[in-house]
Amino acid sequence: MRANIDGHFLLIGLMAYPIRHSLSPKMQNIIYSKLDVPYVYLAFEVTQEKLPDAIKGLRALGLRGSAVSMPNKQLVCQYLDKLTPAVELIGACNTISNDDGVLTGYNTDGMGYMRSLKEAGVDIIGKKMTLLGGGGAASAIAVQAALDGVKAISIFNQKDECFDKIVEIAKRINEKTDCKATVYDLDDQAKLRQEIAESAVLCNATGVGMKPLEGQSLITDPSMLRKDLVVTDCIYSPRKTKLLEIAEAQGCKTLNGIGMMLWQGHAQIKIWTGQDAPIDYVKEKMGFND
Repeated sequence: MRANIDGHFLLIGLMAYPIRHSLSPKMQNIIYSKLDVPYVYLAFEVTQEKLPDAIKGLRALGLRGSAVSMPNKQLVCQYLDKLTPAVELIGACNTISNDDGVLTGYNTDGMGYMRSLKEAGVDIIGKKMTLLGGGGAASAIAVQAALDGVKAISIFNQKDECFDKIVEIAKRINEKTDCKATVYDLDDQAKLRQEIAESAVLCNATGVGMKPLEGQSLITDPSMLRKDLVVTDCIYSPRKTKLLEIAEAQGCKTLNGIGMMLWQGHAQIKIWTGQDAPIDYVKEKMGFND
């Protein structure tokens, strides 16, 4: 607990519903204390109905900014003054920066994923990846990967409410970047096997593997995974999902979602403070080195 909070401190929020379970307030405040910067990070339960008033409040009270999570990531874009190219492609924002009353929307989810690959020594630039999922995390990863120089992205999703949205995002990627993005039906297991075989990285960006779907995996046939494939999962609880267990047994290099969470937070802090977050210190304090 910081004992030196005074009238010079500024507030950074987190607007989502529900949000009391989030690790972000603890992580962010550990970082601000270590950096000795005058910021405090608090979570606010904000529904879509309350979001317009919440943004007005952010402006009126002069918050330095806010993180944004579900269900507000798409809706919030219409209330902001500027959007980054990534946000325009994704259609969703997870970070607001208030610069002298001008609200700019960023999306650091994809940035966090790509940085986590880099920090783990995985070079995906100029190569192909297979992505499982069509929701917010998958969209952010696909767009950032395309902007960073990934050559091709094969996206697999169920024919659900997200399918048409990810098809539209893939279309924007193909129009605005040099990356070739293609969307397939997840039920086409033969195509999934083929695309994984041609990819350097496989990423699970769905909730399959975490509660209430813990112990499950979209990949059930271990023979789909070859030894030189890098298998990543955006889930960080549990730290080793069923997919990662299968991949490890096949000899694959694996990464869970902790790195993505840490590095997307690092990107947010860089936006709000201009400083680099002490990631190793955060890992220690959050127990991520255990």
